[in-house]
Amino acid sequence: MIILKSPQEIDRMKVSCRIVAEILEILRGSVKPGVTTLSLNLIAEKEAGKRCAKPAFKGYGGYPYSLCCSVNEQVVHGMPTGRELVDGDILSIDFGVVFDGYYGDAAVTLPVGVISASAQKLIRVTEESLLVAISVAHPENRLSDISHAVQSYVEPRGFSVVREFVGHGIGRNLHESPQIPNFGQPGRGIRLKPGMVFAIEPMINEKGHEVKVLDDGWTAVTCDAGLSAHFEHTVAITEEGSEILTQL
Repeated sequence: MIILKSPQEIDRMKVSCRIVAEILEILRGSVKPGVTTLSLNLIAEKEAGKRCAKPAFKGYGGYPYSLCCSVNEQVVHGMPTGRELVDGDILSIDFGVVFDGYYGDAAVTLPVGVISASAQKLIRVTEESLLVAISVAHPENRLSDISHAVQSYVEPRGFSVVREFVGHGIGRNLHESPQIPNFGQPGRGIRLKPGMVFAIEPMINEKGHEVKVLDDGWTAVTCDAGLSAHFEHTVAITEEGSEILTQL
């Protein structure tokens, strides 16, 4: 069942989403060679505490951290560690909070120092695919139009779409119906309606789409060791189209 949010509920979600956006912006300025992802996790926790918000991921399903930090071939759900980032890495940061009973969730992929041209292209195309997907997230379109928008943008540019992980509804719960794949045929699934709120999140690989989960039970990596990028926004469907909530 998809839960439609009232305008008042969306206003409350805007607060939690703005907190997420603010903290991701702070983290963006902290990513550089020599920094550890564990230190980024501590920054996120401290900044959430300043805003009286609770990190959404910590303790969720037993996950022990507030951030997901996925480096290079790690696709999603990478755990923060004491490993120092080095020049040429790319880092995907996924972060969410709950504030006043409502969740916000977003992700970015960032360069560490100077990165290769191919890594730059992967990051750019992944972010662009998210914006293309958001552009079709409006009333009277169908859910699979979002999925198809990602795939049809990414694949002609030489990259592949992860199949195993999906976007999702969000609101009073971090994960709500529906699931939103990043591939598929257009014109299928539910019709989009004002009041729906989605976390749309393309996960795009440099090479093949196949992934596997490591023995820690969380970290997903590409099977061919190619790079992976991830962008996410929490988006509300409105009468006029769509509104990005996790944007400063």
